[in-house]
Formats: sequence, C-alpha cells, structure tokens
Amino acid sequence: METLVKEAVVIPPVNGVAKTMKALVYHGPGNKAWESKPKPGLLKPTDTIVKIFKTTICGTDLHIMKGDVPEVTDGRIIGHEGVGIIEELGTAVSNFKKGDHVLISCITSCGKCEYCKKGMYSHCEDGGWILGHLIDGTQAEYVRIPHADNSLYPIPAGADEEALVMLSDILPTGFECGVLNGQVKPGDTVAIVGSGPIGLAALLTAQFYSPAEIIMIDPDENRLNTAKTFGATQLVNGAKENVIEKVKSLTNGKGVDVAIEAVGIPETFGICTSIIAPGGHIANIGVHGKSVTLHLETLWSQNITITTRLVDTVTTPMLLKTVGAKKLDPNQLITHHFRLDQVMEAYETFGNAAKEKALKVIMTAD
Repeated sequence: METLVKEAVVIPPVNGVAKTMKALVYHGPGNKAWESKPKPGLLKPTDTIVKIFKTTICGTDLHIMKGDVPEVTDGRIIGHEGVGIIEELGTAVSNFKKGDHVLISCITSCGKCEYCKKGMYSHCEDGGWILGHLIDGTQAEYVRIPHADNSLYPIPAGADEEALVMLSDILPTGFECGVLNGQVKPGDTVAIVGSGPIGLAALLTAQFYSPAEIIMIDPDENRLNTAKTFGATQLVNGAKENVIEKVKSLTNGKGVDVAIEAVGIPETFGICTSIIAPGGHIANIGVHGKSVTLHLETLWSQNITITTRLVDTVTTPMLLKTVGAKKLDPNQLITHHFRLDQVMEAYETFGNAAKEKALKVIMTAD
C-alpha cells in the first residue's frame, strides 16, 4: 500500500504578519480559485522551497477538476510541473544551493525505499506523484519540494527554461509509458490514439527508434495537422472516418505493432484493442476515470501485451541531454502564454483546446 503524505500548514511570521502567496486552489469538482494561501516552509531537512518561474497545466489537472482523482481534497494547490529558483533549502540537501535554477520533477523520489531502488519512483513510499495531488503543487508562487536531491534537476546555464517545463511530466510520460512500455522498435507500425500534448510527446520520442509508420488518431483536424509537422506518417480523423477500418486498411488488414492510448476514456482504449496486430503491445498512458471493457474473448489467443504505468521520470536526465543537444525540441508543444495570475484564463484555454488550438500553455510568474 502506498503511503499517503499529508502536508502540515506552516505560516512563518514576519513582523507579526503571516507570509502569504497566491495559488490555484481546488475546491471540489468544477470549483477552483486563484487565492491567497500560506507560503510554504521547510518541514524536513531534505526539503527545498522553490520560487516558481514558469509552470503549466496538465491533462491530469483537468481530470482532477472533473473529480476523476477523488483523493485530491478541498484546499489543495494544483500542479506538478515547472521550473524555478531555490529560495530555501534544508540542512540535508547537498546537491543544490540557494539561487540554483531547477527543473521540478512531477514525481517525488526518496531514492532509498524498495521501489526507488527498482527505479519505480512513481511508487516511492514517501513520494511518488504527490505534488498537486496529496501535497500542494506548483501552480503557485512558491512550492515545497520534498526529497529535493532526488526530485529536482539542475538547469544548465543558457538553457531554454520554458522548453524544459515540458520535461517535468509530458515528455518523460510519453516516452516511458508509451514508447518504452510499448517496446517501439525500428520498422514498427505505431498508432497513437490521441493527438493532444501527451500523444504528441509520444510521437516525438517514438522517433528515437525509427518506426516505419506512426499513425496519429484524433477527431481534431488542427491537432492532426500539428502531428504531421512533428513526424506522423499517417493521420486518421475519428470524427470523419471509421478509425478501425481505416487503420486496418493502412496495415493490409493486420493491425499495428504498437498501439499507444493517450486519452484516458473507454472508447480510445477500445480502439487500441481493436487495431492491435497479433504479438503487439498496447501501452496505456491515459488517466482513466471510468472502467473499460477488456474483450478477452477476442484477445486471449492473440499474444497481446497490455501495459500500464505511472511515469517514473527515470529518463529525465537522458531527455535533458537530448534537448541540450538539439535532438528534441520541446518548444514545439507550447502554443499559449499567460502570466501566472491569469491561471483561470489559462485553464479556460487549455480546457477548450480544440476551439483555442491549444497544446501546452506556459504561465510565467512576475
């Protein structure tokens, strides 16, 4: 059983007045507010306090706002991505110093427990996905980062910090949960169901392995056109075509070697199980708020592998190197910019992605 981490309220006084900050706060399904909250303080020697410079909104945040993640409680500050500057650090933090620019990982890792030693940081017994989930997150002026030595990454001098926000979550998620779990190989035919930011992240990183075809499936023509510029070889518009028939026709009736589910609804998972070829891999990335039907009566004999995963961020150091070497360009995923205090407007834009032609939004603090 995973340990639930509860965060204490720390309000250090200054001249008799409590320090406060502004943050995006969840108040139950469909209810959020940009409001004042206590500025976080150090709780353990392994903590740091990071002043947020840039942050973003994740599809998982939208799932939280819909009530799909019921363990998120009223009053929680949302967000698990961003870059910033270390303002305070605990006495046990050895890899960083005050003033360092850092990339915040969406996954908190103690580095010592049984799961961390297996590289399964997402199941850390004193961490995992807790930011903006079980403890306060990054859509705020300041955030407390537990186990900072293992949960932050130094930003190289001169790096594009805005682009690196994409390495907090979506690029390692698309790569680890989609590409690596799907075991994409040279010459494979890959279908990615969902051409939103996470599907596009899987598209970009799948090309590390030179698949022969990458078929992008989505009902949004704008996102499909974007996918084409990112390297997709075939596009299937689910609003205009029978997806299963189209994919079968593109693969001579065989289906695909790898199907990556990048939405998180029963229909898209069903598409994956219907287009996979014998011996293929179905890699689920999407956050599912409803149960899905698994048709074992047709899949049991097909040598299919189905994988699930919460990102572990074990590939973040490698992805940082690929970005630094200009082999991967995360800026392609950014379409809109806001000030941090415009977070409510940013949610409107991100939540109406098709209408607004939005992929990832960046919010910058003053």
